[in-house]
Amino acid sequence: MKTILLGNAGAGKSTLAGQLIAHQPAARLSLDTVAFAGGSERLPLAESVEAVRRFIAAHDSWILEGCYADILEPVLPFAETLIFLNPGVEVCQQHCRARPWEPEKFGSSEEQDANLAALLAWVGTYDCRGDAYGLQSHRRLFEMFAGTKWEFTHPSQYSRALTP
Repeated sequence: MKTILLGNAGAGKSTLAGQLIAHQPAARLSLDTVAFAGGSERLPLAESVEAVRRFIAAHDSWILEGCYADILEPVLPFAETLIFLNPGVEVCQQHCRARPWEPEKFGSSEEQDANLAALLAWVGTYDCRGDAYGLQSHRRLFEMFAGTKWEFTHPSQYSRALTP
């Protein structure tokens, strides 16, 4: 398995990655870990892309998951499958509200809760953003991918990715 999961924050990428790995073991890389250096400042793009390339080289079977089209585009040719999770802004915001504490991202659940309003606002602009995190960039990546690809527009469809 050499799979990329792409979509807005809250789309269900991490959840689906866990389900895929339960069916077929693979190394998993959340692009958040290579995009940021423990803070809110993005690392230089070249550093993030190189970290992903090292990860890919170190594993025969892998899943990359994230919303960073700029990091994914240079490594797209290494993937066999691209799954675009595009359930709509409202679903993504619901998932963000229901998300349990993420200790790998926040020092406490209170810190995560304090960032929720900003996250919901950011997620809400997905359809109109022109940056590497927005629908326009994700759609472009999906369209240019030559391998097996699926776009799921509702979480009820995600289980289709679990069957070969």
